[in-house]
Amino acid sequence: MLYYNGESFSANFQNPLMWVEFGLSFIVIFFLNFVVFRSLRRGSVKLFTVLVSLGLILAFVFSLTYLWVLLVGAMIVALIIFYSINAGVIRPYVTNTLTSKTDEKLSFIFGRNKKGLSNDKIFDRASVYDKVEAAVLQLSSSKTGGLITFERETELTDYAKSGTILNAPVTPELLVTIFYPGTRLHDGAVIIRRDKIYAAAVYYDPITSGLTGKYGSRHRAALGISKATDSVTIVISEETGRISLAVAGELIHVSPDDFRRTFEDYMLSKAEEEK
Repeated sequence: MLYYNGESFSANFQNPLMWVEFGLSFIVIFFLNFVVFRSLRRGSVKLFTVLVSLGLILAFVFSLTYLWVLLVGAMIVALIIFYSINAGVIRPYVTNTLTSKTDEKLSFIFGRNKKGLSNDKIFDRASVYDKVEAAVLQLSSSKTGGLITFERETELTDYAKSGTILNAPVTPELLVTIFYPGTRLHDGAVIIRRDKIYAAAVYYDPITSGLTGKYGSRHRAALGISKATDSVTIVISEETGRISLAVAGELIHVSPDDFRRTFEDYMLSKAEEEK
């Protein structure tokens, strides 16, 4: 704890309460940083939180009271701004963290999920991801362009009307065939709803603002749907075979080796309710 000695504030390291206060402060800072790191994934935000955290720790240890107050205020204001801008990304992640375990226990006890459907309706998410990964890596290696959107909380039914409704099982062979040049459905996006290819040849309104670097229509369309909904879209460039993810208006480039881990991280930011 900080004490006033008549001239300045100083820390009493002999007082156990000071270490309790320091420990609680560190836990709060760690939690806030964890949420920001997992949810926003922006380099500047990460650097800001790291620097502010270090500053808070140093201010506490060296009794720099005014610096402590200034940094705490800066972090509170920054977190409010970050949350306001990225509420759609952060809220599902926090909700998932707080409720997923409870939902799983209730589902196990009653044999039913939150919406009252039996557990035989729950699909194997890992199996779907395996099949998508196989298709994405094959498309990337052959430099075949592709656009695959995963529906989350926001339903994409209205967007699917611009394409062809399939309701077909997710398989690597079907996804690769859809995007094969010259086929009827290759020009557009595929929408995946749970464990089904819900629609193909779907068109999105592309983003019109300027982008740094050379991006084609697929990347602009992916950014457009990611800004309008909470979906996660996989983009494969037909020029380079590069794999990208479009989430919350941001385009993230990933290597083939890191694709599965990064993709799952973004998908886990929302606890998809079993329907």
